[in-house]
Amino acid sequence: MHDKRSCAIIRYMNNQGGKNSSALISFAALIVVIYGMQMAKELLIPFIIASFLTLLAYRPMIWLQNKLYILIPNKPPIFLPALIIVFLMMLLLIIIGGVFGNSIGDFTAALPGYQQRLEVMKEGLVEFAIRFFNLDKSIENLSEMIDPGWAMELVVLILNSLKDALTNAFLIIFTMVFMLLEATSFSAKFKAAFSGNKDLLRRPQVFIESLGHYLAIKTVVSVATGVCTGILTWSLGLDFPFLWAMLAFLLNYIPTIGSIIAAVPAILLGLIQFGPGIAIATAVGFALINILFGSAIEPRLMGYGVGISPLVVFISLVFWGWVFGPVGMLLSVPLTMALKLVLESDIQTKWIAILIGSERDANYEIRARNTSKD
Repeated sequence: MHDKRSCAIIRYMNNQGGKNSSALISFAALIVVIYGMQMAKELLIPFIIASFLTLLAYRPMIWLQNKLYILIPNKPPIFLPALIIVFLMMLLLIIIGGVFGNSIGDFTAALPGYQQRLEVMKEGLVEFAIRFFNLDKSIENLSEMIDPGWAMELVVLILNSLKDALTNAFLIIFTMVFMLLEATSFSAKFKAAFSGNKDLLRRPQVFIESLGHYLAIKTVVSVATGVCTGILTWSLGLDFPFLWAMLAFLLNYIPTIGSIIAAVPAILLGLIQFGPGIAIATAVGFALINILFGSAIEPRLMGYGVGISPLVVFISLVFWGWVFGPVGMLLSVPLTMALKLVLESDIQTKWIAILIGSERDANYEIRARNTSKD
């Protein structure tokens, strides 16, 4: 009897030890992968950018391919639509990149002057607070720790990092061409390889369609946000309206936090150039634009299943920024969304996708389950 109990205890301990070892090995493997990604970021970032651009370009390419089949009697080569789409995107990037690069250079040159004027305004505010509110002199020590120019320095850091990433434009473009060419045959290859497993066959298709849908709508909304921001800053007379438009477009990929980061430097510039009135008008304008597009239009277009918790947005911003640098901050939410969609495609990991998703998506999931039970 004792021997049986001893054997059972030994088997239980072995099983627990095996589980602990597996968990430890998985954790160690994850650390190694993250470290490898960090070390290889100069190579990985262009491929990640190319992958997202390919998902954006895939549907326009298919539309163009169908139109070419109608217009051209002889079936055109399959690479022609891919080359046309890539050429148009490259032309757009060259035009925007030229204006964008000049704006970054001019803003960087003007930055020390802006920072100096901000410092003078901060010192004046501290003196006013000490004199009229009888505040302790220790507020001066606190003010020395606060640098209002950090937001403008962050803008330069993010934009210069993106510009550096786009210096690998040829690698990004060639990768896009091959990805788009491969995309047309991907479905047939997957059917041939996994024709016996319908669930496995469905997962990549759902993932690609969902991520493509998310990126397409997010890009359209971001473009609209950028255009409205450019009009706002130009109409208020702020310097570098194109720069603020591009910053609003890029940072709109980061929900909530990105809008705040984009607004702060423009508000500070309004304060430097014209005083509190224009600064307040800039803040109100940014708030209205983001309420309109971020809270009203985008959720309606997106539908359910593509939301992310604000906490997860912040954590992903810090994590991907640490792994890939400032460019990782811009790519943080698309990368996290890709991970969420992968987790959502498998019933065993769907609960993780629900946990990192938004409250709106969780309520939708509850309603869907209650409806299916009824």
